[in-house]
Amino acid sequence: MKKGLCLFFVFVALLIVFPLFFRNPFPRHLLIMIMMYAVMSIGWNIIGGYGGQVSFGNAAFFGVGAYASAVLLTKAGLSPWTGMAAGCVASLVLAVVVGYPCFRLKGHYFAIATIAIGEIMMGLFMVWDFVGAAVGIYLPILPQSFRNFEFHATKLPYYYIMLAMFLFAIGVAFLVERSRLGYYLRAIKDDPDGARSVGINIRKYKLYAFCLSAVLTSICGTFYAQYVLYIDPPSTFGLMISIDLCIISLIGGLGKLFGPVIGSFVFIPLVELTRVYLGSEGQGIDLMLYSLIMIAVAILRPQGLFGLFARGGR
Repeated sequence: MKKGLCLFFVFVALLIVFPLFFRNPFPRHLLIMIMMYAVMSIGWNIIGGYGGQVSFGNAAFFGVGAYASAVLLTKAGLSPWTGMAAGCVASLVLAVVVGYPCFRLKGHYFAIATIAIGEIMMGLFMVWDFVGAAVGIYLPILPQSFRNFEFHATKLPYYYIMLAMFLFAIGVAFLVERSRLGYYLRAIKDDPDGARSVGINIRKYKLYAFCLSAVLTSICGTFYAQYVLYIDPPSTFGLMISIDLCIISLIGGLGKLFGPVIGSFVFIPLVELTRVYLGSEGQGIDLMLYSLIMIAVAILRPQGLFGLFARGGR
């Protein structure tokens, strides 16, 4: 326990000083994307890893978070931080509305239902003129400040804001893992009938997990909107976002606290590096690499790469 805590503090210290040694934009951007996907994957892992409910609709919460802040900024002039809070509330409502009926479904039926929700949300925003429809939303260029959530001269403020979100997400997952909710979710995953027989309200605790997942994903949506200053339905509601979160958690280790973190540090650099160095000519090569990694993990480390760091990899 003490050794693991020491390693964690060393890891955090390295993240804090990283931008001081790597001053070019791309290394900072790469770490920002790694941490952003780690936060969303941690959220997905709460419902998918601990609860055993494979969701392919988490992109809906990412898109709601992005659009809530962007619309409130462009239409009402409200601070993106207010928009982030509004996005969290909207994502919570969506999680309850979607989760309550969908948790009646089991296994792949639930996964299919969540795919449908994500696609419905993208289709809705593609034709909704108030939010820009298929054209999307260009966010206004405002004076750079923490309140405006815009920084034009350097990526450093974005980096440390995302680092704070990253540590917050790890803290949430740590508390969930050691709370009654975490124990109940693992019991539900391992033996739903047994959990129900001892009085665990399965739907209620799955809904709690789904809501936590929605909030963590939603704040990343707001961050992404402010980071790139342009959003459209495919870039925020796309199915591949949800699939990536699932892949990252599987690579790192389902139901493990640091599984999504490890998976993000493996998967996202591949995504970004193939995008930068291969461009359009590399279309398909990235998917081949992801497939090879998934096959290797499934054969050699079914429990995920987290097993390499736990008990000497045994």
